Amino acid sequence: MHKKTTNVIHKILHFFEGAIAILTLIVLVGMLVMEVYRMFTVDGYFDSINTYLHNILTLVVGLEFVRMLLDMTPANTLEVLIVAIARQVILSHGSPWSNVASVLCIAGLFAIRRFLIPKGEMTMELSEMGEEEVFEEAERISF
Repeated sequence: MHKKTTNVIHKILHFFEGAIAILTLIVLVGMLVMEVYRMFTVDGYFDSINTYLHNILTLVVGLEFVRMLLDMTPANTLEVLIVAIARQVILSHGSPWSNVASVLCIAGLFAIRRFLIPKGEMTMELSEMGEEEVFEEAERISF
């Protein structure tokens, strides 16, 4: 494919990612306004702290997702995954083994961030990496 065509496609994709991020942010702000309204109007809202935590942590994951859509870097992607798994651990009162598995997943994501992604590429957008860099990195990491 020609370089110009590829650049146009990348620009169109960035536009759509930005539009999706803006729409998601608008929905999240609306949810936050409704949540604050419910806090003060619904009797016994804080009696169930689990409901409150569920709603607030859902908003936090949504905001992290918007940040990831606006800046597609490996660091932001890993942060979204870490926040989503942490939310699951906090809200699900599952078995101890599922909590251990979640903690191990978070530790694995931190290890990936620390050992597998070079610091120079941590803030580089995934779409900005050239094909040669991706293949070189894949060959370097492959066993």
